[in-house]
Amino acid sequence: MEPVRCSWCGADPLYRAYHDDEWGVPQRDSRMLWEMLMLEGFQAGLSWITILRKRDAFRAAFAGFDPDRVAAFAPADVERLMGDPGIVRARAKIEATITGARIYCAMREQGEDFAKYAWAFVDGRPIRNDGRTFPAKTALSESISKDLKQCGFKFVGPTIVYAWMQATGLVNDHAAECFRREAVAG
Repeated sequence: MEPVRCSWCGADPLYRAYHDDEWGVPQRDSRMLWEMLMLEGFQAGLSWITILRKRDAFRAAFAGFDPDRVAAFAPADVERLMGDPGIVRARAKIEATITGARIYCAMREQGEDFAKYAWAFVDGRPIRNDGRTFPAKTALSESISKDLKQCGFKFVGPTIVYAWMQATGLVNDHAAECFRREAVAG
């Protein structure tokens, strides 16, 4: 018998695996939180399954999302990435990822851990919503978006930030009947 899942993941095996193994799991690794924020930025205007299908290519193109290596990317790297058919070739999003890596590294050099930064917005514990209503953004995602923008990040509007919060488990938005809801309660 198939478990009950959130309806958004449908029947696609890749989407189901992502839902079952990753989505909503509280992520405490700074680098992974940054990677997911960058990928959510690439998703703007597209579907998440598009990004998910290209994730391996993104990881190869962006040096495994190693912030130190991405921060060192030069204009030639931007052109290389613009020619990579495996990723979303949007110059502004590519440049935003490089800028995001530089900001991440600067935060770290100033003693600010990205995971602690992110989790401070939710007092270190996942927000557990009712599992019946699923907003596209919230007052909190608007606040985090504003803060990220003040840090210099791009493609971090409140809707993108909320999707990132859901994906990384800052928010538990698994449906009330979903078999993963309790498992990721944090």
